[in-house]
Amino acid sequence: MDLPAWAWALTMVVLASVVVLDLAMAIRNPHKLSTKESATWAGVYIGAALVFGAIMFVTQGATYGGQFYAGYLTELALSVDNLFVFLLIIQGFRVPAVLQSRVLLVGIVLSIVLRGGFIAVGSVLIAKFSWVFLIFGAILIWTAIGQLRENAHENDEEGPEHYEKSRFMKFAESKLRVSADYHGSKLFARIDGVKFVTPLLLAMIAIGSTDILFALDSIPAIFGLTQEPYLVFTATIFALMGLRQLYFLLAAMLKSLKYLHLGLAAILGWIGVKLVMNGLAENQLPFINGGHHIEWMPHIPTTLSLGVIAGVLAAVVLANWIILRRQGKSFKELFAESEAEMDATGGGAPAVAVAEK
Repeated sequence: MDLPAWAWALTMVVLASVVVLDLAMAIRNPHKLSTKESATWAGVYIGAALVFGAIMFVTQGATYGGQFYAGYLTELALSVDNLFVFLLIIQGFRVPAVLQSRVLLVGIVLSIVLRGGFIAVGSVLIAKFSWVFLIFGAILIWTAIGQLRENAHENDEEGPEHYEKSRFMKFAESKLRVSADYHGSKLFARIDGVKFVTPLLLAMIAIGSTDILFALDSIPAIFGLTQEPYLVFTATIFALMGLRQLYFLLAAMLKSLKYLHLGLAAILGWIGVKLVMNGLAENQLPFINGGHHIEWMPHIPTTLSLGVIAGVLAAVVLANWIILRRQGKSFKELFAESEAEMDATGGGAPAVAVAEK
């Protein structure tokens, strides 16, 4: 793709304006989004991504349009999986429902910043060193194996209901004086003349730190589908923009969905193998084939990758639909039950229990 500087600038301005507007809305009117509001905004963001992909088809051709859609679907699927981790963090820190939207948005903004940096570095490395494909491919294959292991626990009746704090978070809590209660939207509070950080700040740090781990999966995945920095950036950002709204729409229901990890394992495994094949085809490593390209290595077209990704996601939805039908339920009824569960727990935020230090 050979885009003029103004196209990059216009895209950056528009996407940044959307993020700033969403941030302003979350700050000025913090609240738990209703089902209608969540569905409306999620539909707007998904619709915007579909329109953008159509523009790529018309202006840049079917190849680049297909690469955008494949990248967007993959990043969106990974983002939905990440929502479950966000749910565990928010429950673990007992974030009040009225503040959850702000915590989520901070996490999403950090995701955009971090992934923007990873995209810039990844683009430079791929342009200069074809062996980076092999590293990215190995990362995705290893991640796919991890997803398979998680899928093995999906039939466990209890499931992963608790947020396991990372070493970083344990270190942060050991060094910071944390208040026992939330103090509205404040990140710091003064109690009896002593300054404390509030659990809200820790929740934001927890979500921000996990964003780094998420990027290690998502960036290699998107580079496995397109090496065009513009498409990598826009597909990633579009997948993240509606994440706050999707959280309130899908969060509780994620506990009931089956085979999502299995579907992601198939997608990441497919892209990982594709990256390894690309790396071998462009081989520069002296200890592989004498440092020469492997000419017979097949090339996987974007249309095939798009079909595999869409097919896997459709299979996950179909499998869940069949399970629900056997239980005499529908997606609508499952959603209603999940929403009632969220409301009963205050959005997963009962009384705060964070010990002072």
